[in-house]
Amino acid sequence: MEPAMIELDQVVKKFGDLTAVNHLTLKIGRGEFFAMLGPNAAGKTTTIKLLAGLIKPTSGSARICGFDIQTQPLEARRRLAYVPDFPFLYDKLTAWEFFRFTGQLFRLDARRINQNAEELIARFHLSEYADRPLEGLSHGTRQRIAIVSALLHDPEVFVIDEPMVGLDPQHARVVKDVLKERSLAGMTVLVSTHQLSIAEEMADRIGIIHGGKMIAVGTRDELRRQSGSAGALEEIFLSLTASS
Repeated sequence: MEPAMIELDQVVKKFGDLTAVNHLTLKIGRGEFFAMLGPNAAGKTTTIKLLAGLIKPTSGSARICGFDIQTQPLEARRRLAYVPDFPFLYDKLTAWEFFRFTGQLFRLDARRINQNAEELIARFHLSEYADRPLEGLSHGTRQRIAIVSALLHDPEVFVIDEPMVGLDPQHARVVKDVLKERSLAGMTVLVSTHQLSIAEEMADRIGIIHGGKMIAVGTRDELRRQSGSAGALEEIFLSLTASS
């Protein structure tokens, strides 16, 4: 049986007396579009950072494509793309320079970098910004550049925290379309968000995290049954987070 593409096994993360993630277990399969929802301080971003290898779990393990992010970090990261809610970009570079730099980190040859970047630049409406220094660009444009750089190496797993921050409706639509297309083609997508509409519209399964615990996981219909609410996702979310 093929291993899960994203796997968290009894992950705990403590910051002093605060338990930010509390024995969280989750498996996400190939090509699945998974949305992780939760109120502020629920543990979403901490979970994402654990998966990306940016912080170490207090206990438990996190694996990407079967590779432990702590003990096999290069193998895991080679298959992973991660876009934080406020991406770090090298401000003095142009977008093209940043794409070449990112591609070289993943050991892509120049032809593949150029081909992939040209396709993504066109798709994300970035042509007019490609030769401008990043420091002068708006937050929404920088967000699109971060997403393009993350997709350059055709990752098997794509993890993104609050993907629509700063994006206008037109560009939010492009991001949604590209991520869904890639998911249908086999890329595993994990989106962490406050925005219920993204989960409602895009996700194959939804996980609701609250107080560092995954209190519910399932399709919208499965969550409806669990919450006892026949209404919209907002009612289900409020019912589950209020009762836990």
